[in-house]
Order: sequence, then structure tokens, then C-alpha cells
Amino acid sequence: MATSRQKAAARRNIKKARSVQSRRAHGAHIRRRSSGLSTRQKDRMKSQTFAFPKKRKEPLNDARHVRNAVARFDQVEGVTDKERDNAWRRIRAAARKYGVHIEARGWRSLMKGGKTGRRRSR
Repeated sequence: MATSRQKAAARRNIKKARSVQSRRAHGAHIRRRSSGLSTRQKDRMKSQTFAFPKKRKEPLNDARHVRNAVARFDQVEGVTDKERDNAWRRIRAAARKYGVHIEARGWRSLMKGGKTGRRRSR
């Protein structure tokens, strides 16, 4: 159930989106905020450029995406420990390629009980 504050924010966002859409339709050139990958770009990428190639999750095509893959590693659901090991190897290789420094020694140190529900044993 959404709160009244969330509903008000959603109404404001819809109003902004409609305004921008209308101005674009009338010829105004308005830059898009997102510089992320489009669905088309993501679909054209080779499976090997993803941390989890079978699920096509966590693209590793630039430094920003590598940092994001590390930050969200514990949120990926439905993968085995072996797939996580392989994904961590791919992420580390991409980090070396793009010059991203990773402080974590292994993926298990990143598991803090995100969506996967795993917690580090004490």
C-alpha cells in the first residue's frame, strides 16, 4: 500500500513526464537523463559481457557498470555459488580492464543479507 507522500510524488513524476513528452512531440530537443544501456543495446551484447551470462544480469561493458555490479552483487537472486564464483572472476577481470579498484577480497564478503537472504557467519 502506498503512502500519501508516495502517491503525491508519483503524481508529480507523471506530470513531469507528460510535460516532457508533449514538448518532445512538438519538436523540442530535450536530453534524456539516463545514459545507461537501452534495451536494444543490452539485447545486442554478447553473453560473455555479463557477470551472470545465463541470466544476462550485471553488464560489464565499462567502469561504471563494473562498480555497479560489485555494489549490487548481493542482490542477484536465483544463482548458485558456482555461478557467483564465475561471476566474481568476470567482475575482477573487467575491473582490471577498466581500472576499477575493488577492496573486497571475495564475493562472500559482499553478502550482507540483501535480497538473497544470506548473511555472513560470525
